Amino acid sequence: MKIARITTALLTMVLVAASGTAGCAEGGGERMDTEHMRGETRRPVVAGAFYPGDPVLLARDVDGYLSEIVQEPVGGEIVGIISPHAGYVYSGGVAAHAYATLEGLLFDTVIVVAPSHRHGFGGSSIYGGDGYETPLGVVAIDRELSDAIAGSSDAFRHVPEAHASEHSLEVQVPFLQRSLTAFEMVAIVMGDQRETGVRGLASAIMEAVRAFPEKRVLLVASTDLSHYHGQPEALELDRNVIERIEAFDVNGLLSDLASGKCEACGGGPTAVVMLVAREFGANEAKVMKYATSGDVTGDMSQVVGYLSAVLVKRGVAESKIASDESDVATGEPGSESGQPYEGLTREEKVALLVLARGTITAALSGDPAPTISIDTDALKVHCGGFVTLDKNGRLRGCIGYVQAVKPLNETVSEMAVQAALHDPRFAPVTAREVQDLEIEISVLSPLMPVMDIAEIEVGRDGLVIRAGGASGLLLPQVASERNWDRETFLDQTCVKAGLPAGSWRREGVTILRFTAEVFSEKEMGL
Repeated sequence: MKIARITTALLTMVLVAASGTAGCAEGGGERMDTEHMRGETRRPVVAGAFYPGDPVLLARDVDGYLSEIVQEPVGGEIVGIISPHAGYVYSGGVAAHAYATLEGLLFDTVIVVAPSHRHGFGGSSIYGGDGYETPLGVVAIDRELSDAIAGSSDAFRHVPEAHASEHSLEVQVPFLQRSLTAFEMVAIVMGDQRETGVRGLASAIMEAVRAFPEKRVLLVASTDLSHYHGQPEALELDRNVIERIEAFDVNGLLSDLASGKCEACGGGPTAVVMLVAREFGANEAKVMKYATSGDVTGDMSQVVGYLSAVLVKRGVAESKIASDESDVATGEPGSESGQPYEGLTREEKVALLVLARGTITAALSGDPAPTISIDTDALKVHCGGFVTLDKNGRLRGCIGYVQAVKPLNETVSEMAVQAALHDPRFAPVTAREVQDLEIEISVLSPLMPVMDIAEIEVGRDGLVIRAGGASGLLLPQVASERNWDRETFLDQTCVKAGLPAGSWRREGVTILRFTAEVFSEKEMGL
């Protein structure tokens, strides 16, 4: 009973702080900036409520949570984490299970994405000041990355009210300060957690990070789960979130959140971080700890769910399907059929493009997949191939086989559906969108080892870089479209593999090149 009384009192204090009446650690009121100013530092507003306001006590508490964790190997490179944001007495022990995995790791920048509880607005707010303060000190804001994200769309701007009283981002910072050494931060509060807002923010972060390949970036999503249900109902709701995260199923998570099958006040930030992490190589999500407030207070009548998870790039045997030019399967072109690939005629290219569009249309309508309109030896050769979908000049999906898995016509048919419906970075294409899609097909040559980077010709060659279990691929047209030189192309392929830029210079790193015959509906006049 004594524990219950103490935690109830703390809960009351937390709720008062959230209402905006509690002071910061120094006893002052909330900081409500009305205009963006460089040199600004965001002051703590829930210190003394959600966590101790005294720096010594705060460091002791966080270190205590972290020290209680028996470190489990995550089995790969950590790309992101998911962490709760309640008062530390309730969720600090859960959060520590994710943060403890960061011990000894180095990151230049941490991008924290959190939900807005106190201020409603469209889009997402990228904090525009230069520092973010807790009782443990000030974390510098990464102005380059923050400005790059904010400058990508009018939907991303500095909304002072979004940060002024928001606890969901602030409570992550002391854990970061005690888990990592030196780092800068990008602080993002989401006002719009609908699917369009999620995918827009994820795309903006991806593009910004790609522009700075030298930065080692960690992603952090801030979320609690179901709120104020009885323990049995909370466990059922939260089980759906756990299953979606462990399956790395962003589309399923967004669907379940929209339908009410589960709850998460930071469902949008979670989906954003999962999408971005997947883009930069994460292929496994591991839930480290789940609990509810009832596990602390003993009151199971109205609980809040908490989860921590780690998003990992694990070295695994290459799978058959990968998104956005990722590396896949084994074999050499022609190795199954015994025939070499010698290029396609115009008639064969047109037939493949018609097949790709017809297969997408059939998949959306539930009709049987069409067969290719002509039967030639070239279309039976086992080749790697990608199908790329653009809509209004922007990528809408891209998935393929890097190496020979199936005959070319089967590869195109299968990858067209995968690109349209199963690229994890995008919502599935709808029937209404099909007429607006531009389809491009890339037929890949065998992979060839690079002994000297002078062999690489930008515009002709695509690249694969492998190191240990890490692997990344970029198609030839990517470098041409972005006007990269040879070394930038190599750097960006490293980034694609989840490696630091410049890793291609290291011992033990394998560089492979390939060519691609690329053709599109526009080029063929379709």
